[in-house]
Amino acid sequence: MKHAAENHVTDYAVLSSPVGNLLIGGDGRDVTLIGFSQGIRAITPRSDWRHNDSLYVEARSQLTGYFAGLRRTFNFPMMMIGTDFQKAVWVELLRVSWGKTRAYRDLARDIGRPKAIRAVGAANGANPLPIVVPCHRLCSADGSLNKYGGGLDAKRFLLNLELGRTGW
Repeated sequence: MKHAAENHVTDYAVLSSPVGNLLIGGDGRDVTLIGFSQGIRAITPRSDWRHNDSLYVEARSQLTGYFAGLRRTFNFPMMMIGTDFQKAVWVELLRVSWGKTRAYRDLARDIGRPKAIRAVGAANGANPLPIVVPCHRLCSADGSLNKYGGGLDAKRFLLNLELGRTGW
């Protein structure tokens, strides 16, 4: 996964998924954004972005495989765009295993910033590549679910998919 200093979304494709339509955007080669169509961080295309469903075929295929329970990791061309702190949080999120959850405080400790629990939460909320960078796997210290960019129903769905269970 590449890292960059700023977002260069120029093109996007749409993937129909069990958690609603996902906007997959980037520079025509690397995916830099996966956006939910609903929830507190819903993404709508900007007027200068071009809709092109012939792009990001591998990303859409891998996400479809994830939703079918056939894929646990992703390797399509993508780029993380954020601050150094955000990227440190996102890289650590990639270490949270399929079907597991981790508390914000534990992730803060694991990146060497044990007092930065709220900052970890903010970085998690700013994750431009949800699902791929599994921000849905972070929970409160007591195990309860809290905010999620695609809505709590989407978070529950993703966790249940990975845990192989229904209900939460």
